[in-house]
Amino acid sequence: MSSATPAPTPRVRRLPLTGVLRLGRPSDIWFKPALSAVASVAPPNLTLLALGRLDLAMYTMAGSLCALYAHNKPYAARARALVWVVLGMIAGLAVALVTASLTTNAVVLVTVGAALAAVQKGLCDATRIGPPGNVVLTFISSASLFAPQTLGQVPGHLALATAAGAWAWLVGMAPALVRPYGPERRATAQALNAVATYAATHGTGDGHARARAAGAAAVHAAWQSLLATGARVEPRRALERLLVRAEVALAAPGDADPELLRTWARELRGRGPVPRTDAPADAVADELLGVDAELAAPARPLWARLGPLTPLVLRTALGCALAGYASLALGVGRPYWALVTAASLYQANITLTWGRGVQRVVGNLAGVLVFAAVAPLAHAHPAALVLCCLAFNFGAEALIGRNYWLGSVCVTPMALLITEFARTQQPGELITERVVDTLVGALVGLVAAVAVTNRRATDRIEEALTAVERTRERAARLLAEQAPARGSLDSAHRALAAALVELRATVDAASGEWWQRALPQERVVFAERSGHRTLAATVRRRESHSRPTVDRRTGGKTEGVRG
Repeated sequence: MSSATPAPTPRVRRLPLTGVLRLGRPSDIWFKPALSAVASVAPPNLTLLALGRLDLAMYTMAGSLCALYAHNKPYAARARALVWVVLGMIAGLAVALVTASLTTNAVVLVTVGAALAAVQKGLCDATRIGPPGNVVLTFISSASLFAPQTLGQVPGHLALATAAGAWAWLVGMAPALVRPYGPERRATAQALNAVATYAATHGTGDGHARARAAGAAAVHAAWQSLLATGARVEPRRALERLLVRAEVALAAPGDADPELLRTWARELRGRGPVPRTDAPADAVADELLGVDAELAAPARPLWARLGPLTPLVLRTALGCALAGYASLALGVGRPYWALVTAASLYQANITLTWGRGVQRVVGNLAGVLVFAAVAPLAHAHPAALVLCCLAFNFGAEALIGRNYWLGSVCVTPMALLITEFARTQQPGELITERVVDTLVGALVGLVAAVAVTNRRATDRIEEALTAVERTRERAARLLAEQAPARGSLDSAHRALAAALVELRATVDAASGEWWQRALPQERVVFAERSGHRTLAATVRRRESHSRPTVDRRTGGKTEGVRG
């Protein structure tokens, strides 16, 4: 452990504008959540249109929007996750509808909406069920609080949402019939590409440290994808072998072949068989024993994951409540828009929350202009209204991965059009209220983020450093043994890799917070360097039992780094 004095850290960090609105590359599967949204929303809405009951569409939308979740999960894990999303959506809707049927007091409704938003934020972040995370759940529950309701209507409305949720589950699971291992293949391909980027630096070039961290995080995420289900069938074993090759490249970037890694990634994105590596079968079997050990390990309890999220949950509760109250004070008829705006802001730290606030305001302001342009068309016929909503639904999911503000350009007119399912309203009134609520929600939400400090962010760095040191020491002890138990070194390797990924995420989150003690930056650098050296040593130890291959550059023998 380093005894160096931590570098000074500013208590208040600059809030950036540069880059906040920059567009990124589209997701590899941008079209899948977009198509799933349309496939999930269209049948219920078109059925209600045929029956002349579009006023019920808000309840079917609650279930239909569950299809937006869990697209990155293997299908066995996705099946479970979507069940929990549907149940969570129905639970939030039930609380909102019962509350709306018992009182029309706007202050009470906003308070309940803020409490629901805080619970949804905590659970979604703790379970990492996103994107889109808590925002969709909060939108539905908050809007339902202000829908006229009687207790007698609640069971029927919940039944509609449940039926639409069951259809959304089927839509989410349908791709498994065509490509049953698609999510795992994509996660492995992303890991191979990230490691290839690091290998291209040879471990010493510009940006190598950040590339190494990104590669380690991508490999860890791919392992998590493969470990999400206990079914160890051959296609997954083949992907595990590729991840082992990626770990070798992380350990010896100078000897790795970036183009070979990228070639494997391209083949994984296609429909052909999983590329095969040249590792001997016996060595691969030893390497994968560590995976079996991880599959048998107990999961971290939910309460332990909720504890560190307390400041974010408090920010959400306070910010949503104050935003709703401010909207009421200004006489806006739909205070839930301000509440949802505040709920959408809260990210891992204040800096990221600020960036999301800028994106939200820009996207919503552009979105109301789009709504003004399409409103005459949508008002022409109820069918046109439904089709416009479907088009914006597709556009929102297709674009939001490039930047949140770009997706909001479609989300905003879609949300405005949904309010017209029950009755046509004046566009000018809707636009004015949406603009006011956006500005109020963003401003008050940011004030709440600053007011609720997250002083424990630095403490969590200490906890993460302790976890890295503990797992590194365990790996070092196994390395010192002449013949460690089969699978133990690989299990220790992955535990250390996970601890390093968690440390980097914790440091990044704390670095964007205000009112912090000085971050132990030198200790972090030392822990990361020594941790990655130990990771490399475990890989070299493992690879020493694999058959050697020829280094293309020198013609000499290497330790199987080319996979």
